[in-house]
Amino acid sequence: MTHVLPYLVAAYVFLAGCYGLATSRNLIHAVGCLAVCQSATYVLLLAVGYRDGGTAPVFSDIRPGSRPVVDPVVQALTLTDVVVGATVTALLLALTVQIAKRHGTVDPDELRELRG
Repeated sequence: MTHVLPYLVAAYVFLAGCYGLATSRNLIHAVGCLAVCQSATYVLLLAVGYRDGGTAPVFSDIRPGSRPVVDPVVQALTLTDVVVGATVTALLLALTVQIAKRHGTVDPDELRELRG
């Protein structure tokens, strides 16, 4: 069960973020829920790259293949995911500020221009 637990946590966090996103009545809340969905990918990537008893992938003092090491590609992808998530969150919050300035509200249902 312990090897499945990180995947279940990632799925739960993602679904909690999606639920918040679907029921959000505020654009700032929606951006926060999207950030929660994004954090589920951090847990998923770290669960994929985890190795029990693994060490850092630095081979200066050990012989390659003597001990298990964690995958550095997954660590790099997680770091890239964090940077992209922060950038997207900042961009969406800036757009939310502009919407609030122009329309005077952050409630998506009150934005008349979005109705079809």
